[in-house]
Amino acid sequence: MTSEVIIDVKEKEISIALLEDKDLVEYQTEPRSASFSVGNIYVAKVRKIMPGLNACFVDVGFEKDAFLHYLDMGQHFNSYAKYIKQVNSDHQHLMPFENAQKMPDLEKEGSVAQALTVGQEVLVQIVKEPISTKGPRLTGELSFAGRYLVLMPFGSKVAVSSKIKSAEERARLKQLVQTLRPKNCGIIVRTVAEGLRVEDLENEIKVLYKRWTDAIAKMQRTTKRPMLIYEETSRSVALLRDLFNPTYENIYVNDEDVYNEVREYVSLIAPNKVGIVKQYTGKVPIFDNFNVTRQVKSGFGKTVNYAHGAYLIIEHTEAMHVVDVNSGNRARGVNGQEANALDVNLGAADELARQLRLRDMGGIIIVDFIDMNLADDRQLLYERMCKNMQKDRARHNILPLSKFGLMQITRQRVRPAMDVTVEEVCPTCQGTGTIKSSMLFTEMLENKIANLVNKVGVNKFTLHVHPYVEAYITKGIWSIKRKWQMKYGLGVSVIPSQKLAMLQYEFYDSEGQFIDMKDETDSNM
Repeated sequence: MTSEVIIDVKEKEISIALLEDKDLVEYQTEPRSASFSVGNIYVAKVRKIMPGLNACFVDVGFEKDAFLHYLDMGQHFNSYAKYIKQVNSDHQHLMPFENAQKMPDLEKEGSVAQALTVGQEVLVQIVKEPISTKGPRLTGELSFAGRYLVLMPFGSKVAVSSKIKSAEERARLKQLVQTLRPKNCGIIVRTVAEGLRVEDLENEIKVLYKRWTDAIAKMQRTTKRPMLIYEETSRSVALLRDLFNPTYENIYVNDEDVYNEVREYVSLIAPNKVGIVKQYTGKVPIFDNFNVTRQVKSGFGKTVNYAHGAYLIIEHTEAMHVVDVNSGNRARGVNGQEANALDVNLGAADELARQLRLRDMGGIIIVDFIDMNLADDRQLLYERMCKNMQKDRARHNILPLSKFGLMQITRQRVRPAMDVTVEEVCPTCQGTGTIKSSMLFTEMLENKIANLVNKVGVNKFTLHVHPYVEAYITKGIWSIKRKWQMKYGLGVSVIPSQKLAMLQYEFYDSEGQFIDMKDETDSNM
């Protein structure tokens, strides 16, 4: 299996797609002004104590207060609390962390009312994004994740991933990391560290430890509360950190700054693979070029089609996700209804495993498969689903089919499920149901081009339109595009864009910046 990462950087948003054998399996998009806050560390203030829940609400600067349960405060909470007081007591000289005093562990059976007071400063890290009406979920057990290791301040142990099966390799890694471990820090060795040299481990420990000391120094320099003292890396780099593996063939980026950022990161974690990072400079939108746009439009929505006319119905509710498997207009197989049901269900298991990753669906997922009478077939379906989910990085649990033919799946949820709207709203009638003749569309575009060239003074630009419209404009030797170029200059370029509806259009200057050429007459076009 080969993997490719496609990063589409736009003026207002950034989208990241992971392709496995050309199939879209993971997709993330968010505004560039927003950030993925899981992993961010704050020095915050306790806002409200909730003894009945044995939890508290903490102000970290979000619209909704964050939630911290007593059991999530971590066994080293007392050590953090004392160190915060020592750091805040002297804003001129920072107390070295290696000299920090370890306090007794937090009692497991204690209460939040005894451990915290309203207004108290706490060091917390976000482990779950705000979802729906809920604020972020917090932990007091801080960690700094790298490619190979996870550093945990005030820890005292070295743990090795259980996925490393070789006893000799586990012992080697544990011994190496134990000698490199900074004082007052614990370390978890990740699976990808298997076979690494001591130099690689030492370099990452230094990087992670510096992140922690820089965060403490930032906290000392200011009295502003709440305050972000450590921010996770950018989405593109964070995704690569968790996903990167030697099977990657290419990482394509269409923005120079993000390209340099990704290239620098890859050079640190895998210098021999830095050549796979490539800057995309084609005229066609990057997602269109790699067939991502088409897969996004077909992969999201309520109905998802898969092999031979069968389809899934995916519904989202506040409490869970519900999936219904339908055979559709699929013809009955020659081996009878039972074999047909098994075939449809196995295909559904393959597509569902992809959909869970693609939409980042979390919480409880209930799947209503087509009824099967044979126990062997039900077991085969369960094993197929377990095998498909092995590629999923999120923690999950799968139960065998119940007597009602339902499969229950739980999957780790750290952010809202990806919900991409694939239905296109008419860009021309604005819901009125009537538009001007579409034959006048090219005349309207020419008027826009004339204004852009003669009044605005932009002589070099690209016009993005639906592929069908692009084909109409560019067809023939004396095409409409050629006439425009003869009249307004060779700077006129027409590009097909699959994301646009039939009569939508977008202008971009030579630097790729969007030019708003819409006016009130467009709603009547």
